[in-house]
Amino acid sequence: MKEVRHVNLGLTDEQVVDMYRYMLLARKIDERMWLLNRAGKIPFVISCQGQEAIQVGAAFALDRERDWLCPYYRDLGMVLAFGQSARDQMLSAFAKAEDPNSGGRQMPGHYGDKRFRIISGSSPVTTQLLHAVGVGLAGKMENKDFVVFTSFGEGSSNQGDFHEGLNFAGVHRLPVIFLCENNQYAISVPVEKQLAGGSVAARGQGYGMPGIKVDGNDPLAVFQAVREAADRARRGEGPTLIEAVSYRLVPHSSDDDDRTYREKQEVEEARKHDPLLQFKKYLEEIGILTDARESALLHEIGQIVDEATEYAEQAPYPDAQETYTYVYGAEGGQRL
Repeated sequence: MKEVRHVNLGLTDEQVVDMYRYMLLARKIDERMWLLNRAGKIPFVISCQGQEAIQVGAAFALDRERDWLCPYYRDLGMVLAFGQSARDQMLSAFAKAEDPNSGGRQMPGHYGDKRFRIISGSSPVTTQLLHAVGVGLAGKMENKDFVVFTSFGEGSSNQGDFHEGLNFAGVHRLPVIFLCENNQYAISVPVEKQLAGGSVAARGQGYGMPGIKVDGNDPLAVFQAVREAADRARRGEGPTLIEAVSYRLVPHSSDDDDRTYREKQEVEEARKHDPLLQFKKYLEEIGILTDARESALLHEIGQIVDEATEYAEQAPYPDAQETYTYVYGAEGGQRL
């Protein structure tokens, strides 16, 4: 019998099945969004496919009742695990008024939800790291007991915001976890043309924090690394940089043609290591995911995604009178 790794990590059978459920839900929502985009019903998709293990493993390692998220645009699995629903995602994709992230104002992937302590992201990549550092500093100044988690692609590790954020967090020993979801491509630029040293994790040493590299296709490896980083932060020992290595299984976005910069065979080889397939195999080998249980999961998730799609497609768009709300300041009901 395969080693029961999750038990050694303090996770129950039900918890790891729940992890698989969130990974599967994220994948099915993502796949539905691609179909809707190709049908001309939604304008844009930016995908999480191939990175679900990182996102769900990290979310399960955090305290989802008190910790804060500053996610990046691919973190569908993470925001689902923190509390957002399939309906929330579809409302955002269709840009409907009920979209909890922005009321239909932002493009998909701009998560922000005060119900679940998800900080709204900006369109310029990597700025979420600075937001996380700011929240971490505020928490430390006010003696609040929470950890701030922020994620980003490996391309972001070459932006100035990355270096400023890590340096500030390191100097002030802030309770921040920086997690790089290294999916091998910054749009069309392969990782070997991005990182002279070949490692994002190695950069942590220069900013006074541990730099840890893990298999991003393994949710349990990510869970362990993030939990240890969270424990370290709660003890007042400062930030941690984690690099989780995975592979982006689809184009950068629905506007990208990845055939122009990578070979079909490369993607097909990466699909053999799909985190959903690997985690499913683990759960089957230890005897807690049967064919019947997976069929029930697939049926349940299919119904959830269908309902969310139908609801969002029929939901009203924002009122045109609200176009400038939250964009310009107002006084006495008049735009300034």
